[in-house]
Amino acid sequence: MADTSSCLSLPFIQPNQAQKHVTHNEALRILDVLTQLAVLTDDQPTAPADPAEGDRHIVGDAATGDWAGHDGQLTLFENGLWQYFEPKSGWRAYVTGRDALVVFDGSEWIDLDSDELQEISTFGLGMVTVPTAPFSAKLNGALWTALYQADGGDGDIISTLNKETAADDAGFVFQQDFGTRALFGLFGSDNIRLATSPNGTDFRDGMIVNAATGIVEQPNLPRFKGATNFDNYTAADVWTTIAINEAEFNDQNVLDAGANQFVAPVAGSYLFGAALTFKQNTTDEVQMSARLLRNGADVISGSLCEITGPHVSEQTVLQTQTMAQLSAGDTVELQGRLRGSDGYFMADQTSFWGFKVG
Repeated sequence: MADTSSCLSLPFIQPNQAQKHVTHNEALRILDVLTQLAVLTDDQPTAPADPAEGDRHIVGDAATGDWAGHDGQLTLFENGLWQYFEPKSGWRAYVTGRDALVVFDGSEWIDLDSDELQEISTFGLGMVTVPTAPFSAKLNGALWTALYQADGGDGDIISTLNKETAADDAGFVFQQDFGTRALFGLFGSDNIRLATSPNGTDFRDGMIVNAATGIVEQPNLPRFKGATNFDNYTAADVWTTIAINEAEFNDQNVLDAGANQFVAPVAGSYLFGAALTFKQNTTDEVQMSARLLRNGADVISGSLCEITGPHVSEQTVLQTQTMAQLSAGDTVELQGRLRGSDGYFMADQTSFWGFKVG
């Protein structure tokens, strides 16, 4: 059996040892010195002239006098004498004389904010680091603040994320229980990208800012433009739903060409517009009207419009535009009417469009 412990060199009570209390008390004394370690100084080469009982110091470099030959050791003033303890790698101490925390790296004591700690390979705050994140922190709040001018700074605060090549990534990953739900930054290019995911695998871009032009793209914005590919016959004085059966573009598949209507994928504000071109059947003496109908029943305010005749066949165009607040699943359809006589709404030149604005 060893005489002392491996870390703090605490003396062990041996079998059949006399005066066991002496050994026990010595171990307690060492614990009293080394646990919750705080020292008055760590940079003094000479002992103070009038130390108090229980004073602790870390002996400075090139020590002289009573401390000579004890550079870097922990020293305790007790019973009128200086006693010394050889530190081991990882020991930490709070230096009350200069309000600093130091650590022994195996050869010397260094400040925890020392430049020498810039080369550490991992740092875990409240957790053990993971292989893909050498710096890891487990906490409920974090604050970055600028160093104010009154404190010697310039009042600014800037965080920089640097990547090596355009094809690399630099950005923020937002997760739920370690499953990715959103990305923001430069991912795979120099364009700013904001993307979301329901499962951490499938991503959809909500916004892309082109690095070269600064132009903002919204690849998944609900938007469409459709037209009719045949002349829509309309009987006199009858509101007729225009067959918008051919989409020029249809992001998020919001235009149901089979039902001739827009279907709102999510709640929000939408802007709609339409252009209806008159094509004569029997007479050009008609009144041409247009409106947008919500859910097959309600006329959207601001969409009802009309122009009176005579019209020029295949040239007279009636336009309408308005905004609507819709719930998810609401439908909007384009209707036209010819008052006084029948006629057509012309193929290819009669269109309906819209997109989400808020």
